[in-house]
Order: sequence, then C-alpha cells, then structure tokens
Amino acid sequence: MFKKNSSSSLADTKQFQPPWLLHSAVGSSGILSLSKLWPWGAVDTRTQHTQEQELLALGGITVAGSPVLPSTESSAHSSPVLGEIMDINIDSHGNYIHTLAIRNGGKSVDAETQSPRRNLVMTHGYFTGVGFFYRNYRDLSQVDGWDIYSIDWLGMGRSSRPTYKSCRNEGDDKRVSHAEEFFVESLEEWRKRMGIEKMTLCGHSFGGYMNSVYALKYPQHVEKLVLVSPIGLPEAPPDLEERMRHGYAPSNVDRAKDGEPPADPDKPSMQRVLLFRTAMNLWDRNFTPQWVVRSAGPFSRKLIDWYIGRFSQLTDEQRRGMAAYSHQIAMLPESSASALGDILRPGAFARHPLVGRLGAISVPTSFMYGSHDWVDYTGGVEVIKRIAGRVATHLYRVPNAGHNLHIDNPKDFNRFLVREMKGVQA
Repeated sequence: MFKKNSSSSLADTKQFQPPWLLHSAVGSSGILSLSKLWPWGAVDTRTQHTQEQELLALGGITVAGSPVLPSTESSAHSSPVLGEIMDINIDSHGNYIHTLAIRNGGKSVDAETQSPRRNLVMTHGYFTGVGFFYRNYRDLSQVDGWDIYSIDWLGMGRSSRPTYKSCRNEGDDKRVSHAEEFFVESLEEWRKRMGIEKMTLCGHSFGGYMNSVYALKYPQHVEKLVLVSPIGLPEAPPDLEERMRHGYAPSNVDRAKDGEPPADPDKPSMQRVLLFRTAMNLWDRNFTPQWVVRSAGPFSRKLIDWYIGRFSQLTDEQRRGMAAYSHQIAMLPESSASALGDILRPGAFARHPLVGRLGAISVPTSFMYGSHDWVDYTGGVEVIKRIAGRVATHLYRVPNAGHNLHIDNPKDFNRFLVREMKGVQA
C-alpha cells in the first residue's frame, strides 16, 4: 500500500512538479544564492537518515532496520519503542512526504476493544522536522488505541524538495492562497495514501498554522485540532511596517496620537534602522534563515551549534544530536521554506490572520503555549472566545518553557497532549 519512491536521484527530485505546482519556480527571485559558492553540506534525503535515527534513539525510539546503536541516554529506556521511517509518494512526479510511524503492527482495529484505532498526526514548525519531537514520541505511543505519525512538510525536513515559486507579485490574496495550497494539498494527498480517514492534528508553530488551514478546508477528516504555539493568529498593528522601518520592534513603542512616528528617548541608531529595513526587504523577497545557514558554507555548523546551544536544559549528548540533525536538514536544497514570507509579514504577523478565520472552525480545538513563549497566548484566548460553546476548547500554559515547549518541558507537554488524546476517546 505504501510505495517508497526510491528510483530517482536528488537532482531529479528537485525538478518534480505535482499538478498543483505547475506555476512554481525558485522563491528568491532569481538572485544568486551565496550557498552555490560553497561545495560543502550536500546530502541525499533518501539515504542518509543516520542523524535523525540517532536523535530518535535519544528519545527511546528505535527505527526498524536501523544500524544505530543505543546511546548512553537511550539505554535508560528499558524497552525502546519501535518506529518505522518511510517516504510516502503523494503524486506521479516523485514527490514524497517523509514519515515516522509508530503503529500497533499495522492493525486498523484495536484487538481488545474491537474499536478503530485513532491517529495522532504531528507536524513540525519552521526550520525543524520530525526529529524535533524526539522527546515526545515515547510517552505518546503509550496511549492505548492510538497510532502516532509525524511528517516533514513537503519541501522541508527530509521530504522531497520540489521547486517553489512565490506569487508575491500578484498581491497578498494570491500569495497566501498559493502557499497554503502547497502545504494543505500535500497533507491531504498524504492522508489519502496512508488510508487515514480521521486524525487528530497536532502542529507546532508553522505546523499549527497549516493544520488550522487544513482543518478549515477538510473538517471531515479531523477529529481534533491541537495548536502548539501557532503562528499567524493575531491581527498586525496597523502601523507595523512603519514601526519596523524606523527601527522599532513590532510591539515595543506606541504610536503618537497625532500620527507621527513614535517619539522615544532611545531612538534606534541608523545601523539598527538599516538592519531592520534590510531584513524586511529580504523577508519580502522570500529569503529565509535556512538560506543564511547554507550561505555560511563551512561556518554553517557553527550557526546551528549556537542556535541549539540555547536549549540549556538538554544534555551535551542531546544538543550534539539535535545540532547534527538540524544541520543536515538545513543544508538540503531550498524549496518550500521560502513560503514563510508568503504567509507572514515582517514581524511574524500573518498576511491573512487566523484569529478571524478560525471563527468558522467546526472541530474541537485546543491551544498550548510556553510560559515564556514569544508567541502571545492571547491569540488563542481570542479564538476561544469566538468558538466556545460551539466546539470544545481548551488552552494550556506549559511551565518552564518557551516557544519550543515540546523540547523545553516534554513532561508537561506530553501530559497535556495525552489528556487531549484521551479526550477524543471519551
């Protein structure tokens, strides 16, 4: 049933176009990427899963057929959970969705209860992948009656890398709808190929945004929506662009009542203004943090080590594992990562905010935020106000956690998510 696409090379895969991507091309407007100057870092998405497998092993997940030996940390788990990695074809052009599956022997019906097994599908945030949930899979897999799936979005992680072209010259409506269709339709094709009729969707950050759009379009296939620090909910301040062009962060300074730029005794320096304006221009042209990493060539790993080093609660072995995995997926060819600029305005506000759109949601919807999350939890509060009484809702604040709450505090994150899973069964 699940055919693995193994007949084409990475170079061929990069040229594939599914029917709903026929108008796609490179998202950086034809400007030469500095990463082309560096020969380092090219990896094949199909054959080199080693870093991912080693990271999963740290969380007590052993991949079927994996040559990876248990680490000192994974050996602490008395009975590792068996998972399967597969690349699921989603069209006739060779595109595939990289998938981790933790299932009960492939059975569709629970042996004890004779009831259909339920499906939790986890989707990652921007610049991450399947491996970033490595601290969560084991606990979630212990919930009776559930199969766990985790996917890399098309063009991200270890999924295939079709060419992606922004529609930024055609206005925000076209720009946003094109980007959303790219991801939502690939998720729908994956669901069909997997034979999943209904699923609980749990998405972090960017994944939360796209899961929301999917649930609005295909509610018949969603039992519950769990949005983990989702981006794109609130409306942007009306003066967002002007603030940033004057060197102010989006929410730092209130505008003057007379409509003039904000007065501030600590007016940003000219260097800061130029930095903000450069960042805005690059963002609007769909240049991404991944582009920056690839462009750094031999220094790219140092950038990744610096970023992962911020997870101070992890052990040295965990940080090394996350850094190796993050670097490997960051160095893969550019694809749909550039779509972030199509969805968000500078300052991480959505071009088409979800706060109004989610008023039409028809499935139970819960939110999770870190206690010191940079994503404002009041966006979730506002959505709940609009839908409470019509669908079941809940909002969790995970203590001692930032935006990556599933990594920062897996114990409470897992506990809350398990509660949501069991709520589907009630």
